[in-house]
Amino acid sequence: MLFNSFSFLIFFPTVTILYFLIPHKYRWFFLLMASCVFYMAFIPIYILVLALTIAIDYTAGLLIERTEGRRRKLLLVISILSTCAVLIVFKYFNFFNSNLERVAHFFHWNYPIGALSLILPIGLSFHTFQSLSYVIEVYRGNFKAEPHFGIYALYVMFYPQLVAGPIERPGNLLPQFYEKHTYDDQRAMDGLKLMLWGFFKKVVIADKLALVVNLVYRDPTHYTGLPLIAGALFFGIQVYCDFSGYSDIAIGAAQVMGFRLRDNFNRPFHAPSSAEFWRRWHMSLISWFRDYVYIPLGGNRIGKWRWYFNIFFTFTLSGLWHGAGWGYVLWGSLCGCHLIISNWTKNLREKWVQWVRLDRIPTFHKGFQIAFTFFLFCFTLIIFRSKSLSDAFYVMTHLGTDLGSLKGLKMSATSLYSLGLDRYQLIFSLISIGLMEVIEGIEPLQNMRQMFSKRKVWFRWGIYYVVILFLIFFGEYNDQAFIYFQF
Repeated sequence: MLFNSFSFLIFFPTVTILYFLIPHKYRWFFLLMASCVFYMAFIPIYILVLALTIAIDYTAGLLIERTEGRRRKLLLVISILSTCAVLIVFKYFNFFNSNLERVAHFFHWNYPIGALSLILPIGLSFHTFQSLSYVIEVYRGNFKAEPHFGIYALYVMFYPQLVAGPIERPGNLLPQFYEKHTYDDQRAMDGLKLMLWGFFKKVVIADKLALVVNLVYRDPTHYTGLPLIAGALFFGIQVYCDFSGYSDIAIGAAQVMGFRLRDNFNRPFHAPSSAEFWRRWHMSLISWFRDYVYIPLGGNRIGKWRWYFNIFFTFTLSGLWHGAGWGYVLWGSLCGCHLIISNWTKNLREKWVQWVRLDRIPTFHKGFQIAFTFFLFCFTLIIFRSKSLSDAFYVMTHLGTDLGSLKGLKMSATSLYSLGLDRYQLIFSLISIGLMEVIEGIEPLQNMRQMFSKRKVWFRWGIYYVVILFLIFFGEYNDQAFIYFQF
């Protein structure tokens, strides 16, 4: 069930109202059933795949807690391999199989294994990682195994964050299912405001920019110059508004019922460096890779070159997590390489800043850093978004075409209006982006649920009405799926 659908407009208030009317001891069962309905709205049969991973990790958690020594570690490995096997079959089998087929064809070998005709279950990577974090935390002794099968199933299936996160940890979410939540006006209003903000980012900005992005990347060889630049920059903004919008709706919906989900984004487009950017972007996933891949590899507590390998490997693996394709792998590798190069050149860049006296204008310097970080992120996303590496190479090598002369620049600028948005739609899209950046920059140390609490009433409600008006008149209501549903 899509958040931006009429079905959810009925589902959310119905589930929320009934949740508070039902006695506390039955609420876990009600939420579990509601989450099943939510998930089965996509492809009903795939609820069985989710049930399989739940059963595997629930059993593994109990066995690991009761076992000691080498057998304990063996149970962990079996649990991880079993859970990942489901992910590999549905998401990665055809990718690896096709590559093996190419190798066999190159050496003129017979390769009889065909591709599987399977549709990837919605959000499989998300709830796989959430299940794995539970088993690993039980193994490490940081969390007691959950004895109640229904509560554990709800931990994996809790509908607000089921299909696209935030990826929760057992220590944060599981105990909350035992808490008795009473309705609170202020908490509900804060949650609804956050949901409203998420819908604004999704239907007003992301889905509107998608009209341009989809047209450009459908066949980028038809464009040069500004249309390609617009496609690249708009996709960076689209993917942020789409995914952070989902997270805001999920966190807000959970908050209305009294649940506290992890924040997933912290104004990444205000980050002055790539290292800071990745600390603010998709924080639940980045922290997952940090805690369960990067740190176990040694983190930064080892030699410099091994440290660089750890960064490169972790980001490459995160790229593969995003999708079964070489473009995703290359994108992750490029992000890791940039962090390594940033570390290599840190002293040189600091000396250059002092030499040109940029450090004497700190506001301009920080603005330059933020802009450079944003443009670099959008540039790497060209590989992420393109249908093939050849398309990505074309876009990257033709961004500056037709911009060397005034005539070429005018022609390139005129072609922007043939990208799915007319002049006024484009202007209002840019205004919406500016509004988002201004609002998210008002309180650097506070999140959206607290942002306006100390502001004057006229200011707060002015912002609310502007957002609502933009939703009504400029929203794109076509039930367009969230980008990260495919992961």
